[in-house]
Amino acid sequence: MDNAQSILQKIKQLKSKIDGFNSIRASFDDLMTLIEIGNEENDESIIDETKKLSAEFIESYEKLRIETLLSGPYDKNNAILTLHSGAGGTEACDWVSMLLRMYIRWAEKHDYKVEELDFLPGDEAGIKSVTIQINGENAFGYLKAEKGVHRLVRISPFDSSGRRHTSFASCDIMPELDDNIDFEINPDDLRIDTYRSSGAGGQHVNKTESAIRITHIPTNIVVQCQNERSQHKNKEHAMKVLKSKLYELELQKQTQELKDIRGEVKDIGWGSQIRSYVFHPYNMVKDHRTNAETGNVQSVMDGEIDLFINAYLKWNN
Repeated sequence: MDNAQSILQKIKQLKSKIDGFNSIRASFDDLMTLIEIGNEENDESIIDETKKLSAEFIESYEKLRIETLLSGPYDKNNAILTLHSGAGGTEACDWVSMLLRMYIRWAEKHDYKVEELDFLPGDEAGIKSVTIQINGENAFGYLKAEKGVHRLVRISPFDSSGRRHTSFASCDIMPELDDNIDFEINPDDLRIDTYRSSGAGGQHVNKTESAIRITHIPTNIVVQCQNERSQHKNKEHAMKVLKSKLYELELQKQTQELKDIRGEVKDIGWGSQIRSYVFHPYNMVKDHRTNAETGNVQSVMDGEIDLFINAYLKWNN
């Protein structure tokens, strides 16, 4: 049954690609026919319609072209996204909450489903760290562009003197691995702890030790999940994340290239950011890898980040 579902999913993906190509080919044919009719009849009234159809065709063509860049072995997979606050204290924790909202809005715009796996609130405000899973075709392929350190420059709402602050947060992206990937984890290498959930979730979640923390002793990788009411479900989610992290680490060892899946790992601080979000003294969001930028900061914080994702895919291919 699982194999049949996998094959049906692959058929659906291939059919979607073929339908997309046939659609833009039909649009191109319609556009050329309209232009030929206008030229033969010397009819200037079709100019506006031609411009509109041409813009729609170019937009569809660019979207399909970007999708062809998602050719990596994990690009079609769901994405596991983790945000950590860095330099900046409470301000950095607030920055993590802003980034979380941005990615959730982006996912909603693309009809992806978001599932919270772990949540650690800040001491005073915001979020210290959070892990979510974004489910949908090509989620990892697009979001791998977001891995790295994100820098915020603004007048801090937590500073009574109204001074400008710089804060940092790191974004880590991993693909959710398919169950058919043969990668075994030795149970003797694991330390599994249970604890009470620290976040919101109702009486049952907060009063039972349903949250799970798993430590892989040889690598000291720690993953945790506290979102579900069931300890079994939390353990299942945590093991998925651990499997992705360890498999990723193994591929890095084999290839000796950190950029294979994770990209370059950097400290969460000055000089290591991939993108800057400036709210003051001017408005600008700029990606330091591709030089893509926009002055509409608010739209970016509302999830309009395809400009940066598409620029990265073109730059990285």
